[in-house]
Amino acid sequence: MTDSNEYTPPKVWTWKQPNGGAFASINRPIAGPTHEKELPVGRHPLQLYSLATPNGQKVTILLEELLALGHKGAEYDAWLIKIGDGDQFGSGFVDVNPNSKIPALVDRSGAKPVRVFESGSILLHLAEKFGAFLPTTQPERAEVLSWLFWQMGSAPYLGGGFGHFYAYAPTKIEYAIDRFAMETKRQLDVLDRRLAESEYLGGADYSIADIAVFPWYGGLVKGWLYGDSAEFLAAHEYKNVLRWADAIAARPAVIRGRMVNRANGDPAGQLRERHDASDFETKTQDKIAS
Repeated sequence: MTDSNEYTPPKVWTWKQPNGGAFASINRPIAGPTHEKELPVGRHPLQLYSLATPNGQKVTILLEELLALGHKGAEYDAWLIKIGDGDQFGSGFVDVNPNSKIPALVDRSGAKPVRVFESGSILLHLAEKFGAFLPTTQPERAEVLSWLFWQMGSAPYLGGGFGHFYAYAPTKIEYAIDRFAMETKRQLDVLDRRLAESEYLGGADYSIADIAVFPWYGGLVKGWLYGDSAEFLAAHEYKNVLRWADAIAARPAVIRGRMVNRANGDPAGQLRERHDASDFETKTQDKIAS
């Protein structure tokens, strides 16, 4: 080990607000709103408040896939939540998601609005609502749900573990990076073994399991996450994951879904708000700037 600083935890932890790191300005040890701000409401039944992180992409990909299948009731307004600015701590957002994390959805298609938070819950809500991308018979349904919840339990080790210490922590800690790199590679091996025997995670058909896993692990092997992490983790070794990721990345609905609520990268790939299908042609950042 090469870490030079030793830390002895105190008997009782206390919050040191200027704690460094990329997210120091928004992290805090308490919940609830920091300011009053109502959420905007558009004209569609589904109102999404999000950002194009891997968790946010799950929902916009599914919505675009539903629309591609002809489910007109899946039309949606997608509003940009700038988490770096603390938008997720506005009173309106906290009313929808008391955990102050994106994505958050309000389904206004019924007599009373229904709030749905946590990305896995939103995927399940939409798949059941429209009867798509989730098998209705066993054992196929159980397999899809198992992989959906595998992602929920596993991705924190990838994002909050490996991604944080590899890309965002103010200092490089060998123990932390080794610990979470090892776990991330183990998870990639889990996926690679499954995809060696199955075209998609749930079986022969594309499902919400693939939609949930792709933005995290597909993004990782394609080099979209955490700088040069794909090289660091030797992502090229996971041939089956790469085959699966390439197939999903090429889907038109996935391409569109990854653009929605994006606020970085190529301006032509940024559709910061989405209120109509035509917005992809007329309201990306390159079009707005020109």
